[in-house]
Amino acid sequence: MLNNKKIIRFVNNPSIVGYAAVGGVYEKEGPLGGEFDYIFEDPTAGEECWEQAESMLQKTALELALKKSGNNKENIDAVFAGDLLNQCVGSTFGIMEYGIPFAGVYGACSTMALSLIMASVFVDGGFATNAAAVTSSHFCSAERQFRFPLEYAGQRPPTAQRTTCASGAVIVSNKPSKIYVRSALLGKTVDYGIADANNMGAAMAPAAADTILKYLRETNTRPLDYDKIFTGDLGQVGSELLYDICSEDNVDLRKNHLDCGLLIYDRIKQNVDAGGSGCGCSASVLCTHILNKLSVGEYKRVLFCATGALLSPTTTNQGENIPSIAHLVELLNN
Repeated sequence: MLNNKKIIRFVNNPSIVGYAAVGGVYEKEGPLGGEFDYIFEDPTAGEECWEQAESMLQKTALELALKKSGNNKENIDAVFAGDLLNQCVGSTFGIMEYGIPFAGVYGACSTMALSLIMASVFVDGGFATNAAAVTSSHFCSAERQFRFPLEYAGQRPPTAQRTTCASGAVIVSNKPSKIYVRSALLGKTVDYGIADANNMGAAMAPAAADTILKYLRETNTRPLDYDKIFTGDLGQVGSELLYDICSEDNVDLRKNHLDCGLLIYDRIKQNVDAGGSGCGCSASVLCTHILNKLSVGEYKRVLFCATGALLSPTTTNQGENIPSIAHLVELLNN
């Protein structure tokens, strides 16, 4: 692994040998519904509360990813997992019974990229033969923590996004595969003064622009050098703002940019306002649309830049701004 203090370049080709995505009924009804490995028809996933249901999402996603990779839990040296709940309890309880060394990771909705980077670093550095990256979110558990109980029936503005009820899991290995992680870039915290918790796209777009523009400069590449550049989860508002910010640097992303928050749902047919969000949004899009197309060679080279709004109920109630961050991974078809 080489690090020029900006770009992490992997030299031992950590590969993705298995991946899986699970979701709920709303996700099943979206454009990617047919690509999920498993759908929970019951939003509680057979559990007693929303938080337990989210843990079940992670448990199931990891189980399916292990099965598809041909591994069992004894083969996994470390798991990096996170979610939106306080102290990452969705991950703690979801992963606990596997008995795998566990590192809780928090990057808000950017957590899938961050956990994938950590798993790749461990494998590339020889600290793990196989490592897992798992992330989840649940609409009901997120609403209870960050906004209002569902029974409150509060009205959502058009800038709001629906938290995805989904989980994605990836198995990273030192064994060869069709897909490998070429390099990565950790983002920095960016604050553009957005304080509206119902406008996450506007809060996260500057962080996405900062990370993507820095990666393009450091690698001396252009947007069209990649089949697609994925962000998650800016939604409609954040995506348009991303284009505006990048255009100030004479960088045009419109031709090959896609946003996970716009891919996961049909904004015309489903009541999702500006699109999808949550840790499970970019995770499930990665583990369906993106990796599926990479595995068959339809995509050869993509950037996956997951974005996160680093707020909490406490900071929101105190009137603080919403700092954001974006972490980026370059994925190749080998």
